[in-house]
Amino acid sequence: MRGAFQLKETIRKDHVIENFFGVEVADPYRWLEDEILPDTKKWTEMQNERTRALLDGQVQKESINKRLKELYDYEKYSTPEKKGDYYYFFKNDGLQNQPVYYRTLSFEDDVFEVVLDPNQLSHEGTAAIMNISFNHDGTLMAYAVSYNGSDWEEVKVKDLKTGSDYPETLKWCKFSSFAWSGDSSGFFYNRYPDPLTVNPGEDSYYNRVYFHQVNTSQTEDELIYEEPDRKERIFYPSITEDHQYLILHVTLGTEPVNEIYYKHLTDSDSFKPLIEKVPAYFTFLGNDGSTLYFETNDCAPKGKLISVDLENPAQENWKELVSEKDDPIAFCKMVNGKFIVCTMHDAHYKMTIHEKNGSLPTELPLPDFITINDVKGTSSSPEMFVSYTSFLHPLKVIEYDFNTGKLMNVFDKQGSESTEKFETKQIFYPSKDRTVVPMFLTYKKGLELNGDNPVLLYGYGGYTACMTPSYSPSQKMWMEQGGIYAVANIRGGGEYGQEWHRAALFEKRQNSFDDFIAASEWLIQEKYTNSNKLAIMGVSNGGLLVGACITQRPELFGAALCLVPVTDMLRFQRFTVGRFWTTEFGNAEKSEHDFKFLYSYSPLHNVKKGKEYPPTLISTADTDDRVVPMHAKKFAATLQEAQSGNNPIILRVEKNAGHGQGKPLSKVIEEEVDLYTFLFKELKIVFKES
Repeated sequence: MRGAFQLKETIRKDHVIENFFGVEVADPYRWLEDEILPDTKKWTEMQNERTRALLDGQVQKESINKRLKELYDYEKYSTPEKKGDYYYFFKNDGLQNQPVYYRTLSFEDDVFEVVLDPNQLSHEGTAAIMNISFNHDGTLMAYAVSYNGSDWEEVKVKDLKTGSDYPETLKWCKFSSFAWSGDSSGFFYNRYPDPLTVNPGEDSYYNRVYFHQVNTSQTEDELIYEEPDRKERIFYPSITEDHQYLILHVTLGTEPVNEIYYKHLTDSDSFKPLIEKVPAYFTFLGNDGSTLYFETNDCAPKGKLISVDLENPAQENWKELVSEKDDPIAFCKMVNGKFIVCTMHDAHYKMTIHEKNGSLPTELPLPDFITINDVKGTSSSPEMFVSYTSFLHPLKVIEYDFNTGKLMNVFDKQGSESTEKFETKQIFYPSKDRTVVPMFLTYKKGLELNGDNPVLLYGYGGYTACMTPSYSPSQKMWMEQGGIYAVANIRGGGEYGQEWHRAALFEKRQNSFDDFIAASEWLIQEKYTNSNKLAIMGVSNGGLLVGACITQRPELFGAALCLVPVTDMLRFQRFTVGRFWTTEFGNAEKSEHDFKFLYSYSPLHNVKKGKEYPPTLISTADTDDRVVPMHAKKFAATLQEAQSGNNPIILRVEKNAGHGQGKPLSKVIEEEVDLYTFLFKELKIVFKES
């Protein structure tokens, strides 16, 4: 028992019963799916009031807030890229809500010119730049802006000579790509139809490719490609650097499988399928004339590089240039006529440079336990910019000179204070089925294994997403206070390639939960912590992970942070882009087989009345149009009703925020203050002033 805070008053419950293949499933809180319903608004306000009452009354909150602001207050840079005569990059001076986009002629002069300041687009800092694309000589720039964390974006075009925007605004863009024509008259891009022209609920269907001519209205855009009979497909355009070929990556959503179409820009014919009906992904890297280069996992679960000649495109004529290795490919780029191959070795990154024929790989001497964040450079560029981070250091940017082979620092900010008193180690533990799973542990040097250290365990386990090392000021604060930050590389991610991902797909999803539970048990068994001091955290698909684990093993955890979670595994496909996820989870409405395994672990449907669940903070955002708020709300209501004992189950609903992308720094800090205030309270940690 951790104190009397439990929501027990009567709450509206509707008699909603849905039949799935002969199984009747109750859904008494379905009314919470309707965000504009007065009862939903009233209930949400009450939840936020309860949450604020619990968190704002904690004496340690102000100390946590003060320390987090100190740790966040350092200069943060993105990876530069050169366009025309200028180098372009994002920079946050410290506590700005959004990073500002700058350019400079030389990093040695340290004279930075503001190109775009998104903080001027919204007084709350909720306008974020999500995508930027330049024409070939760097005189024009298309950029996409997201407001309030939405996946929907508005696109503007800026004249980089005058600094002024053209008058048009392109709408109905979501995860869109831009491909500039060689004459810079405009660009190809993909978007959805005006929602007024499609049936209700179909505003994320019928993706199309258009050509937009600069300085004209969107209504004049030329339709380039569509497939109205296959409304679920998405088309991402890119263009070869010689501006000869337009390439389309064709997908159905989040599944790592796609097709490739192409057309020669001088041809009047439509697109031709180049790669189709191959159960693999293909990422276009570049070209030499009619020879196109791709990264793929076709017959190579850990990835390889191939070339396809448009003159002889049949699959039997494809050439393998860099073969599959033990370490999976994370991503590749073509720079300076070479392949830059970033691989993962036990969930941390290495980088090699290959000649175009795949021979003579050179490994760059980078530190251990890092994540390579990005690589920038063109096919003819003599320089390459690389950014990387770790659990102990913020993003560092270096430059590689292909002519000399030298590495030079460009941006190297270490945060407000040194991290030398901390260390990272990697361990390997057995899961329930004896599969060996890696886990990173970061903590203050000299840690005593007394079984009483607070641990925050993080996981994700889906969509091939890899939980590799990354820096966070909040993690640093946690470790300063004696906490251990643990990241388990559970199945469902891509840390060991597609096989690691497939090991937790569909009916195998339980493997990811078992891996996470096994990580928790290992930490207790090895005397790092105990159940009362062990907290778990997950975001989005990771929120599903946390929800499943606390409903399966509630006694194992001292606290849980279930953030923007997916919890209703029977209805997720009905909302916004949830249909994309059926290739990851399955579909309970279309398949009895899928229903059975989804129902068996769906967090919402596995809450048991009378169980004592750990203290849990569930979060969502009112404008999240990716994982809609109903998941968090229905799960919170169900847990609160079922809870035995006095452990708090609270819901935090963020205003004017989405799924997390583009969130202003002030909101990031506010949220983290709440999360860590909750953890310090429930794990009984006393904040020690430095």
